Amino acid sequence: MNGKYSPSIRLDEPVPNPVMQANDLTVVEERIPHHSVIASKVEPETIRYDPIAIAEYFRHRPLEVFGRILKVLFPIISFAFGLWWDKQRSRAVKNERRRAIQLRELLTRLGPAYIKIGQALSTRPDLVPPLYLEELTQLQDQLPPFPNEIAYQFIEEELGDRPENIYAELSPQPLAAASLGQVYKGKLKTGETVAVKVQRPDLRECITVDLYILRRIATWANNNIKRVRSDLVAILDEFGYRIFEEMDYIHEGENAERFAQLYGHIKDIYVPKIYWQYTQRRVLTMEWIVGTKLTQAEAIRAQGIDARYLVEVGVQCSLRQLLEHGFFHADPHPGNLLATPDGKLAYLDFGMMSEIKPQQRYGLIEAIVHMVNRDFEGLAHDYVKLDFLTPDTDLTPIIPALARVFNNALGASVAELNIKNITDELSALMYEYPFRVPAYYALIIRSLVTLEGIAINIDANFKVLSAAYPYVAKRLLTDPAPELRASLRDLLFRDGSFRWNRLENLLRNASSSQEYDFNQVLDQTIEFLSSERGAFIRNNLVDEIVKGIDALGQNTLHNVTSNLRDRILKAPLANRLAWAIEETPNASVEQEQTLEHIKRVWNILQDTQGFDASKIAPQIPQLLLKPELQRMGQQVASRLAQRAIARLIREVLVSPEPAYTNGQVKPRPALVPIPAKAKV
Repeated sequence: MNGKYSPSIRLDEPVPNPVMQANDLTVVEERIPHHSVIASKVEPETIRYDPIAIAEYFRHRPLEVFGRILKVLFPIISFAFGLWWDKQRSRAVKNERRRAIQLRELLTRLGPAYIKIGQALSTRPDLVPPLYLEELTQLQDQLPPFPNEIAYQFIEEELGDRPENIYAELSPQPLAAASLGQVYKGKLKTGETVAVKVQRPDLRECITVDLYILRRIATWANNNIKRVRSDLVAILDEFGYRIFEEMDYIHEGENAERFAQLYGHIKDIYVPKIYWQYTQRRVLTMEWIVGTKLTQAEAIRAQGIDARYLVEVGVQCSLRQLLEHGFFHADPHPGNLLATPDGKLAYLDFGMMSEIKPQQRYGLIEAIVHMVNRDFEGLAHDYVKLDFLTPDTDLTPIIPALARVFNNALGASVAELNIKNITDELSALMYEYPFRVPAYYALIIRSLVTLEGIAINIDANFKVLSAAYPYVAKRLLTDPAPELRASLRDLLFRDGSFRWNRLENLLRNASSSQEYDFNQVLDQTIEFLSSERGAFIRNNLVDEIVKGIDALGQNTLHNVTSNLRDRILKAPLANRLAWAIEETPNASVEQEQTLEHIKRVWNILQDTQGFDASKIAPQIPQLLLKPELQRMGQQVASRLAQRAIARLIREVLVSPEPAYTNGQVKPRPALVPIPAKAKV
């Protein structure tokens, strides 16, 4: 075993709680039975963020709070002054490297809460200059480590034995050090190579006082700044709950296993195994992953791996997290996303996770559909459903504002969408109108913006929302949820007219999704059309089917009569016989367009993976037995018959009739109606 314990640390004495002493806990528990000052002991070794108890604790320690404020404020003001002074002396470019190092060191000294801000900025090459980006990247896993002696002591306290008796090998120094802990490479006595993560000392004390100060500032801002309509306190509390969960490695292990169960089956996604026998609240032992950071594109390419493909894999996995199951990785910075040598994307660090409720997930999908479809009235109602606007908000002025803002962000197509443009435009809109930011949305945006930052680092032209739309299209076509069925109807129909171009776009995008199953789409389409909820679409589809069949019939008849006339005209006495066969007119422009759309849709279906026309034929007899589809067929036949009769009457009774003049065929005058009193 490499490394020795410091003789100054007695292993038979537990390390005192860095935030409170035992008498503090006893006193507070008398007032708040189920909560400690900082973290409530829900069950042994489980901690929970409690903002009320935190406020109670620090209310009696103003000097400690004031000291922390000064410790944070002075370095920030000093750094800002340095930037200003460089600008005044025209030395900003010359000193940029030095200032970037100062910023990294400043955030490191200020502690975990500020380190996480730096980690978020380290993924935004579109916002942060390259030299700053390079330095901030070190905050992901290259922070100064704490002494081995303390780490070994925590291992012994948590796992009940000295490290050398637990692990066959343990690296002499940590291989990575992040905001909340540091990681050693080890080997179990059973031979498995593992990562051993040990929590930093004094962690809760530092994080808690920062959360308390920031919460007080948020409360003041909510009460005194009218322009602030979002609940900043709720947003900060959401962050507090997640970061306290992140400090409990048992909770992180449970998150990892749940993540593996939900998303581990996705192609080229890998989730490491947790070794529970060697895991407790401050020590986590998990499978060691060999890999390269996703932002190191050149190193990934050198291994023959397509970095852009792995970004797309990450986008697809994130979509399932946010829109399918709702359990998502809220901290996907590059240190937590590795490209493995066999070309898979490995997720690490499951401490900060969050959840989205089903209604919020459906609301997000509906919002994407309405945004892409430029249905800004629907989008305004989506914001009400998603808690951005209160139900009593007057949407009349907001709808045109959304149209003005998003038309700028959307550009000409889905391919031009990017999260930064949309969030920037939306931020301006929220400032002007009574929007508020729900607490759950802050972590979603943090996750998506971080992911887009990684993508931009690999490919400056990568558009996360463009890559996401095939999944959204697939969900619209395959998800039986009533909310999404309504979104599909709104997408395909407008003012009673079927929009074929939308269907083509939807099918084309959905077919490029990895998990798109044509047979599933067919089965669910039939099921939906047969249901009561599908009545609206059935009625509209009858019109489109009639148009298509009628157009096909007219074009066929036109071709037959045209060819027949051409042959007769070449024969003797052609002029005398040609009048007997009139050339039927082509289908109308509208009918031709419908027919062309149907052909393109059929071509898209034929190119779709899993399409097999031979599998469709056996389903036809089953379809004919469904009462709703039988009525649909009867309506189609009835309307086709009505059109045929109307056309026959028009051709026979109204159309001009050919006649002979000097052996030449000429039109006959139209029949004149006979007055009612006239005698025949």
